[in-house]
Amino acid sequence: PDSSRYWPADEYQVGTSPPSYDKQFVRDHLETLDWDKTAPGPSLPASVIERTRAKYAEALQKLAGIVVA
Repeated sequence: PDSSRYWPADEYQVGTSPPSYDKQFVRDHLETLDWDKTAPGPSLPASVIERTRAKYAEALQKLAGIVVA
C-alpha cells in the first residue's frame, strides 16, 4: 500500500474521497505539525502508528486473505 492507493470498491462514489488503505493517517498528522519536512522527521504518536498499522493489516486481509493479529 505504500506506493499505491487502494479503497473498497463498494464504497466508491464519484466526487468523494473513499476510505483508503494507506499511510494517509501519517500524512494528515504531519500536516498538523510545524515541521519543515527535512530529516529527521518528527516522532509519531502511538495512535497514528496503530491506525496506520490497522489499515495496512486490513488491506492485506482484503487483498490476500492473510489475517495479521
